[in-house]
Amino acid sequence: MTSLATHTKNDFSTLYYLLRRAEGRIYTDGEVALLPAINERHKHYKEWIARKSSVDKLIKYLGDKKKGLRILEVGCGNGWLAAKLAALPGASVTGIDINAEELEQAKRVFDKIRNLEFFYCSLDDELIKESRYDIIVFAASIQYFSSLGNVLGNAISVLKPGGEIHLIDSNFYSQKEVAAARQRTTDYYRSIGFPEMIDNYFHHSKEELIQFDHEILYDPYSLINRIKANKNPFYWIRINA
Repeated sequence: MTSLATHTKNDFSTLYYLLRRAEGRIYTDGEVALLPAINERHKHYKEWIARKSSVDKLIKYLGDKKKGLRILEVGCGNGWLAAKLAALPGASVTGIDINAEELEQAKRVFDKIRNLEFFYCSLDDELIKESRYDIIVFAASIQYFSSLGNVLGNAISVLKPGGEIHLIDSNFYSQKEVAAARQRTTDYYRSIGFPEMIDNYFHHSKEELIQFDHEILYDPYSLINRIKANKNPFYWIRINA
């Protein structure tokens, strides 16, 4: 594993990329083009089964609106989900991220999709602040924002009237569960040699969502889902403008 000693501790983009490489989450161009489908022998195969479940539900939901949507994915990484969203009829999709390496891969792999674009920027960038979107998606990315209130407030500010934010593939906890979850994360990052990540991963509670007009569209801990085998372990939450 590449030593972190050569990188500043606040260089989140570099740190995150090294972490993903150590975890086996950096994929070849050929693999990215096929995601969320992946070889069943891959170490993260079960995780990708869950993510396929998430995206299938999201795409059906958005497709049922039966209108062209302007969609923003925040923290798009290698672009696989943005590319799937771009297949929606009439959609226009923008993916943004501050992970330069994976973003370049996204541009390279999906460069032929005309209604899809990628930018190296954040929600605070003028390019985004001057735009308006029907749908904003955070997929496995909301946990890297320290303040749920701030990031969702910023996202709401660039929604069109009647627009929606969708949070998928991320954990949410009850307030009483947060301390234990934080300790598990601390132990994990220390065990794999990335203690710096502890200060860059945040455990958001469901109680933090009360300040927003929101609905839980999928609850992995509902009675019916608790008894399912191979259930999707992640919440699906919609925030309304």
